[in-house]
Amino acid sequence: MTILIDTNILVAAVTPNDVHHREATQVLAALRNEEQIVSAPVLSELFYFVSKELSYRRAIISFTRVRMSFQIEALSLPDMERMEQIMKQYESAEFDFADTAIMAQAERLNITRIATFDHRDFEIFRPTHCEYLELLP
Repeated sequence: MTILIDTNILVAAVTPNDVHHREATQVLAALRNEEQIVSAPVLSELFYFVSKELSYRRAIISFTRVRMSFQIEALSLPDMERMEQIMKQYESAEFDFADTAIMAQAERLNITRIATFDHRDFEIFRPTHCEYLELLP
């Protein structure tokens, strides 16, 4: 099966003192034999957070590893149009940019599973291609 990976999973996996570090590494290990997709905007967030929490050098290493280990999904024009619809529909929830990218790509790619610690946003969101998104862990 295919799964989209959220930023917080990746940041936790590369940050040893993160409260979710162990859980993130276990989730990624359990998904090793599945198709794992990272939305392009997640790379920007990953780089920012790892640079801030650890170092610029670790951010470069993390970016390289993610780029080489996961399928990176670029945003298409239809993705961006759908993101705008989601942002407007759920404006009061204030979903972040990367989350709306994941939501739009999940719909376009017919993916129903998301690896994230941010259950709030993905539980609020009602996708068009399925009843709800399955969230791991």
